[in-house]
Amino acid sequence: MPVKFPMGKRPRQTRPNTARLLIEHGASHVRLGGQRTTHMDIGLMMDGDYREGQTQRQAFEEVLTTADLVEASGFDSIWLAERHFSPPGGTALISSIGSAPLLLATAIATRTSRLRIGTAVLLLPLGHPVRLAEEVATLDHLSQGRLNLGIGRSSFPRAYEGYLIPYEESRERFQEYLDIMRLAWTQPRFSYTGRFYTCQDLAVLPKPYQQPHPPIHRAASTPETFEAVGTIGLSLLVALIGTPMSELATMIATYQAAWQAAEHP
Repeated sequence: MPVKFPMGKRPRQTRPNTARLLIEHGASHVRLGGQRTTHMDIGLMMDGDYREGQTQRQAFEEVLTTADLVEASGFDSIWLAERHFSPPGGTALISSIGSAPLLLATAIATRTSRLRIGTAVLLLPLGHPVRLAEEVATLDHLSQGRLNLGIGRSSFPRAYEGYLIPYEESRERFQEYLDIMRLAWTQPRFSYTGRFYTCQDLAVLPKPYQQPHPPIHRAASTPETFEAVGTIGLSLLVALIGTPMSELATMIATYQAAWQAAEHP
């Protein structure tokens, strides 16, 4: 029996002991972390790909009608990728209308009532941290607390080239932007001085529907990132494609050791 949470009262993230499966067109993703429970949540992952002969308008309609079907079929969640500069007429792996996942998620929120809606993942370094904080909190309200926030940097430099952001800055930008977003969500007013962003005495509204903020899940694909995610106390979004299970097990052990070393609950 699924664990029910009062709306807007999601529990703080605790040390992981379950794997939550996301099914993506025949592939699997595992999300570790979150509330201790004895059940597995099943969700559908959508990249926003569109097929040869399909118009972009049809691709958007397919995403929305698929969300309707996912909820009606009893799935727990739907997850949306963020992809940029996918050329029309390319292969299924690079032709995508998924450049604005928060907008797509908002459209899905208005036509569903139970389904949790996740980003997998929102590319923080490509945005403005305060604007992202505002938009995420707004979506959390419009969905009445059904948002799961998956975040990451992407392993494809092309998106950064298009936004004129050096890819080698992505790791530092990611952490700085996440720190700012958390301050925007949890503090009445805040100031921040960083390498990429500085502000003074900002009062950011709205605050998220879920307190202190939506569940945050961090994408990881390298040992360094697994360790970093464990250190800061976030749960994982892990792709099972192309990674041997023995290697994945080692990286998860690294994550768990970092979690314990940081003394997260």
